[in-house]
Amino acid sequence: MNTELFYLALVTALTGLLWVPYILNRIAVGGLLEGVGYPENPTPQSPWAQRLMKAHANAVENLVVFAALVLVAQAAGVAGAAIAGACVVYFWARVVHAIAYTFAIPWVRTLAFAVGFVAQAVIAWQLLVG
Repeated sequence: MNTELFYLALVTALTGLLWVPYILNRIAVGGLLEGVGYPENPTPQSPWAQRLMKAHANAVENLVVFAALVLVAQAAGVAGAAIAGACVVYFWARVVHAIAYTFAIPWVRTLAFAVGFVAQAVIAWQLLVG
């Protein structure tokens, strides 16, 4: 597996696991029945869990763009150090973004998001301009 697909798999796995801590928090604050049910007035989750839910939603939204770019590059046979490096940077930017969002570190969160965006832009640039 090449670097681009490896990091696509890592980003996908990270995105697929971000729900676990906030669901555990939902069970911790509201009990198992509330955690697996549909209560009319659920117990509010901890603030960190609410932020992680938002980080997870953001990760899902951005995974669509990242995955499409990586898969198009693979299908088109476009590769190179710039794309591979952008994939590595994107993964770590998403890790930092999730942590910073969860722990309410605003400047770091915004910077991590911007770095991830630039990584996507690098891949798009390599695809479109070469």
